[in-house]
Amino acid sequence: MTPPLASVALFFFVAVTAAVAKTDRADVEALNVLFTSMNKPSKLDGWKADGGDPCDDDDEWKGIECSGSSVTEIDLSGLDLTGSLGYQLSGLKSVTKFDVSGNKLSGEIPYALPPNLVKLNLQGNAFTGGVPYSISQMSDLETLNVANNHLSGQLTDMFSHLPKLSKVDLSSNRFSGNLPQSFQYLSGLKTLNLEGNQFSGHIDILAKLDLDDLNLQNNKFTGWIPSKLKDIDSLKTDGNQWSSGSAPPGMMKGSSAGSSSSGGSDSGINGFAIGALVIAVLLVAVILLSVLARKRSSPVSSHYYMDESGRTSSVEMQSLEKSTSMDCKTPPAVPRKSMNDNEFENKLNNSRRILDPISMVSYSSSDLQAATSSWHSSRLIGQGTIGRVYKAKYAGGQVLAVKKCDPLSFSGSSDFMEIVNGISKLRHPSICEIVGYCSEPGLYMMVYEYQMNGSLYEFLHLSDDYSRPLTWDTRVRIALGIAQALEYLHETCSPPVIHKNVKSSNVLLDADLNPHLGDCGLAFFYDDPNESLGPGYSAPECARPSGYTMKSDVYSFAVVMLELLTGRKAYDSSKPKTQQSLVKFVTPQLHDMDALGELADPGLHGLYPPKSLSRYADVIARCVQADPEFRPSMSEVSQELTGCVQRSDSDRRMGGGLYSASQRSDMSDW
Repeated sequence: MTPPLASVALFFFVAVTAAVAKTDRADVEALNVLFTSMNKPSKLDGWKADGGDPCDDDDEWKGIECSGSSVTEIDLSGLDLTGSLGYQLSGLKSVTKFDVSGNKLSGEIPYALPPNLVKLNLQGNAFTGGVPYSISQMSDLETLNVANNHLSGQLTDMFSHLPKLSKVDLSSNRFSGNLPQSFQYLSGLKTLNLEGNQFSGHIDILAKLDLDDLNLQNNKFTGWIPSKLKDIDSLKTDGNQWSSGSAPPGMMKGSSAGSSSSGGSDSGINGFAIGALVIAVLLVAVILLSVLARKRSSPVSSHYYMDESGRTSSVEMQSLEKSTSMDCKTPPAVPRKSMNDNEFENKLNNSRRILDPISMVSYSSSDLQAATSSWHSSRLIGQGTIGRVYKAKYAGGQVLAVKKCDPLSFSGSSDFMEIVNGISKLRHPSICEIVGYCSEPGLYMMVYEYQMNGSLYEFLHLSDDYSRPLTWDTRVRIALGIAQALEYLHETCSPPVIHKNVKSSNVLLDADLNPHLGDCGLAFFYDDPNESLGPGYSAPECARPSGYTMKSDVYSFAVVMLELLTGRKAYDSSKPKTQQSLVKFVTPQLHDMDALGELADPGLHGLYPPKSLSRYADVIARCVQADPEFRPSMSEVSQELTGCVQRSDSDRRMGGGLYSASQRSDMSDW
């Protein structure tokens, strides 16, 4: 009887301990993960990798301040800490100050930061990647300091809703590209330090700010410095490529603010005129060549042409499963651009035939084990039907995603390589690209590009409004990207490829919130789509596994569209019974504009063009029809969503911008 009694006693001890703990459990768990991610440093007195009570006076943790049962401040500056920040900081909902400056922390700045920060200081570490988009939702943020790291890339437009932000320090990194247009909305900004980066373009946007301290030194800025900036108390502009000719009205010459000179007063004007003439000549030449090319070229078979006007109807077929004879036409590689880029849909519609497969890297298991910290739980980023997915990080800064497959899923290395070779032929900007593999006895792994913003499911559902900084335009573009990936699989690959696992957790978002559909080419493993998809995504015909067709993918895609529209999960057992299935709850209301306004994600704050919302809902209604024969093909869906994006862009260019729900009655002609 002793062991059972001991077990009961232990249970009650744990229960009582949890009941009397002073600190909120979510805060404790977040700090446990942070401690482990920083390699459990001994200098953090009181910290634990599991449990603890940091807000209890008898269990004081170094650098932690509390108010009641909530952690409110974390100050770990200058402690020579190593490791990373982990993945669970978003659980610290009461933390207003987070300071880990002056350490040796590395890796990417996690998307999951404390959501209600007032002061964020990550200065003087070795962080890589970019500034996470989650910062865009920190409406109380006053100080943002990421100086002296290894951050790079172009800043995303994330500053539209940060009215309290007064100090921004991005100095001594590797940022590049133009300044984001959303800088103009930083009405409270007083200090901006951009020194020591590779920013380029003009700085006109800064003239809209009421700055006291501006440091632009040692970048690649061009043009003239706005005259309004002369009134700034502290202005530093050396080390750029300012124009030296006569400044336009309202500007002052860069040389008068410490900029370099490169010629006489007329050289800038003459250079501009010559440049304009050259551009005009080139434009005429391009137009003439384009006309001649169209006249000389023969019609392209719709089987090989991805433009929306030349689609063939979809051919229903059984799943490709384990075929290596796929012949997929591949769009040319395009640079990753922000979802706000007006040419997004045009880039994705261009394609050409490429027969050579992607060159993949063969990784050793020991190499991948080292890059994932021996498959540490802190590196686990997902789990699917055939295995777990880990984040692999290399000393040079490269980050990859490794799908560690269940060895029982394959009959041997030849079986595994057959699958991998098939996946390598799937090449589309909105499909997760496989870049390598590991095939050793009993060890089978697939290596993919890593997408820093995680899955769409996490973005929409895990942290309430904080995790959904998605404008209506961005949501439509995400839906469009997924649609075009499925269109490519269904109608461009020969034979067609059925996905069988379309859901928001399989849509990954990169740094600019571009979507990438995962698990493509793995349909062989989804014998029962109901089981792999989970509740809420399966079409009615999936009650019979053999009944799954391409039109079943269309249904599942529509459920993802519903998630983007409503912010709700595909199936939520915490809701009243009539609302648990998203499709069953929303479908009857898709043609009721007033009901749609109520169903729209609160994270949108009512900001959407009502006509676009209605058109979007119409697409969903067609895709979730009970009879698969009546559902549209993915090329039809892509075309309709492309139209939505183009209309939105056209509306914005006309000065319309986004409209709130209260303005619907004024937009009936849109």
